[in-house]
Amino acid sequence: MTNPTSTTPTAPPNPEGPRAGRREWTALGVLMLPLLLVSMDVSVLYFAVPAITADLRPSGTQQLWIFDVYGFVLAGLLMTMGSLGDRIGRRRLLLMGAAAFSAASVLAAYADSAGTLIAARAVLGVGGATLMPSTMALLRTMFTDPGQRAKAIGLWSGVMTGGIALGSVMSGILVEHFWWGSVFLVNLPAMALLLILGPFLLPESRNPEPGRFDWPSVPLSMAAVLPVIYGLKEIPSEGWHPQYVVSVTVGLLFAALFVHRQRTTASPLVPLTLLRGHGFTPSLVLNLVSAFGMMGSAIFTTQYLQSVLGKSPLSAALWSLLPSVLIGVAGPVTARLVQRGADRGSVVSAGFAVTAAGYAMLALAGTDSLWLVLAAAGVLASGVVMVMSQLTDLAMSTAPVERAGTASSLLETGTEFGGALGMAVLGSVGTAVYRHDMPSSAPAAAHETLGGALAVARRLPGHTGDTLVTAAREAFTSGMQGAAVAGAVLLAGAAVASAVTLRGIRAGDK
Repeated sequence: MTNPTSTTPTAPPNPEGPRAGRREWTALGVLMLPLLLVSMDVSVLYFAVPAITADLRPSGTQQLWIFDVYGFVLAGLLMTMGSLGDRIGRRRLLLMGAAAFSAASVLAAYADSAGTLIAARAVLGVGGATLMPSTMALLRTMFTDPGQRAKAIGLWSGVMTGGIALGSVMSGILVEHFWWGSVFLVNLPAMALLLILGPFLLPESRNPEPGRFDWPSVPLSMAAVLPVIYGLKEIPSEGWHPQYVVSVTVGLLFAALFVHRQRTTASPLVPLTLLRGHGFTPSLVLNLVSAFGMMGSAIFTTQYLQSVLGKSPLSAALWSLLPSVLIGVAGPVTARLVQRGADRGSVVSAGFAVTAAGYAMLALAGTDSLWLVLAAAGVLASGVVMVMSQLTDLAMSTAPVERAGTASSLLETGTEFGGALGMAVLGSVGTAVYRHDMPSSAPAAAHETLGGALAVARRLPGHTGDTLVTAAREAFTSGMQGAAVAGAVLLAGAAVASAVTLRGIRAGDK
């Protein structure tokens, strides 16, 4: 890490407050630990599922809930927790969340039934919903210098992006050497460090005049978020069935009711005046598009490594760590560019262009293109970090300090929506191409998914099974190419849009 006490001669003048010192940068390191664990918990069960299934014997529905309840609860409570942190104090909410996360980790590790594990994962989601907006809001408080804040948020974005990839690898290593509960116990040392050092290193901050907490907005916000996330996550694998379309529609109707409530109540959960800040609304929308690009590619690259190239799950996870090298460089380099006076719109536009280039590289992949796919994933993820770090910095610097938790929760909720939308749209494009390219003579199950085709092929005699495997892998690769072209076009459009909407905005602008 760069020496936090050093100064940069080219940094713009600080209009907000004093520069952060060693204490604040040490506190940032402590904050990164729970953030890393929250992002890792999205993928930490990938390799633990077989052991969990053998031990707890969950039904098919219970297994799905073990996977999904964490993300659903986290997404549904982000806005509530962001607003709550503004009222009771972000440090207090962070420490409460860390304690809940720790207790739930122990409960999950020693769960003796599928129901207990589902409940523990739900509490982990509650804890995660407190940790994510609180960490970002505290960054806004600790780093008042625009250049330093941009660097801190760049590190924050890199940790968030890299944690998802690290979670699956950590899961594979722990399950291979210990029992499945170890994937949850690994959370405890970092949370203990936060609980011990947090009260000394982290400043407390809250809205001095928060108004009454609007309880009716809480169920409305959850009813708006959860059905949409659920429908969008199911569409890539199950198709555009009426129940998922209805789920998304119901969520959008509740979203309209939620917005109406925020406009009419005296003390809204999410004040719509936040959206009037210079650059805040474009940041929300463009951040959603960036999450679309990040998750829309992940649905293909993970399957490609395992089902097309034939890598084992752990081997595929280890290979997928290579793109993280570029991710670790992208955030700090981007922050330095903006700190030196680069136009923020140009930097965000360049980030979208880099992401689009990653998709274009993915569109060139064949059925034996390991290094090209890894390079494409690295380029794509670097572009996403460039975009997200700058849009997060812009949104947080625009939002009033007293609303930092609410602003952070809106960004995080948009990220959840964007990721689910990316998987739904690009996943549907890939599935449509796959089904079109599969030979009409192939069994019906083979037309549904690549995994289904490989399962059918294992039951067929020698050459017939090999032929089906080859056809399915080629069809999947064609689907990935088609989705990559669609992603490249969308992200290129976002590059143009960001150059126009963020033109002339520099670090420190409001």
